Amino acid sequence: MPYKWPSDTDFALRELDFLDRACPACGRMMHICDHRYRRIHTLEGPVQLVCKLNHCPDPDCPGHAQTKSPEQEAMIAPPNWAIGWDVFCWIGHRRCARHMSIPLIQSELLDDYAIKLSDDAIAKYIRRYQVMLAARQQDPQALRRQYESVPEIVLSIDGLQPEKGHETLYVVRELTQKRVWFAKPLISATADEVQRLIAQAKEWATSLNKTVSLWISDKQDAFVTGIAAEFPGVPHRYCDNHFLRDLAKPVLEADSHAKVQMRHKVRGLRKIEQAVLKRQNAEALTSLAQDDPTATVTVIVAPANAPAPEPDSAGTVVLDYCAAVRGILNGDQGGPLQPPGLQMAAALKEVGESIQRNLDAKKGGSQKSNSAVLPTASTGDWSMSKPSKRQSESTSRTSTRWPRPWNLEGRVARIGRRSSRS
Repeated sequence: MPYKWPSDTDFALRELDFLDRACPACGRMMHICDHRYRRIHTLEGPVQLVCKLNHCPDPDCPGHAQTKSPEQEAMIAPPNWAIGWDVFCWIGHRRCARHMSIPLIQSELLDDYAIKLSDDAIAKYIRRYQVMLAARQQDPQALRRQYESVPEIVLSIDGLQPEKGHETLYVVRELTQKRVWFAKPLISATADEVQRLIAQAKEWATSLNKTVSLWISDKQDAFVTGIAAEFPGVPHRYCDNHFLRDLAKPVLEADSHAKVQMRHKVRGLRKIEQAVLKRQNAEALTSLAQDDPTATVTVIVAPANAPAPEPDSAGTVVLDYCAAVRGILNGDQGGPLQPPGLQMAAALKEVGESIQRNLDAKKGGSQKSNSAVLPTASTGDWSMSKPSKRQSESTSRTSTRWPRPWNLEGRVARIGRRSSRS
């Protein structure tokens, strides 16, 4: 279907003529017999090509019936395309090198270059780019030039499944030059099918006259038997990525179990938050009732310049602790080298130590140290009650005890109760 150009498109005119006008059949100078007008998209803007068509003027010459197009036309755009080579390479690079989706390529073309192409047209150009790229990758002359200075080669084979239910794509790569040799989809990865791929890799190595020093794979049975049959005596090494991934499976399973146990022990955050919020709401209603003239008839009237009631700093601390613990329990980032369960345990340990420091400062610390630890607390609260001998003994016993993550609920609840009594 021909491309529909908008009526207000401003085209840059470019005339193309033959560089060599000698007839290839008889050698006479060819004459212009017609003009062909063609419009294409380029990264510099829309271009209209005026191609001067030539043929031999001698009616008896075989070249008289053949119309020749200018040589430069094929260098600007392939036949019957609505885009030039620059736009074509731009689309292929965004797709193959940057892995951009077709809608994203379409939007960038429209936003940056005002080139409007349909999804089907972009998909068609991407398929043609992939065919050209595969032909370039498998060009024997290009391969020989690239491997002239390479004494030995290292090959690897692996299966890639784009989506579940689709056939697996088996890729053979050369690792010294980091080049994909070829890839083929296989519906069933039988030993015979895989051995054909390995035999094709052997043909490539023989055509390059290079020795294969090593094979790398995940050591599936088909890979092991096929490589041993086609490359006897060549070492076959386990892939580091697959080896670490298989080795980390029991570690990740144990780490997942540990996370479940920690989440099972650290519970009740919502109840603590509801209790703190309920107490804060009750205090707010009490302060509003005291400000009401009808409710202050039977109570002592406070001075006119009395300061506003301070916010519940202890309740705010409890809510902050609950939010921090909830974020720790919901965290699931990490990998085999940094298991998320260990990160969760370390974070809960830090929270427990922080709560223990606050409890120690609340029970037996001096007024100066208490104000340094909790700067938002009121200093008058600490002077109202003096810690007894029994409280100091219990403080010394609890301070030497290592805080455990599953005691957070009781510790945070005690902070809330102590603050409410004070």
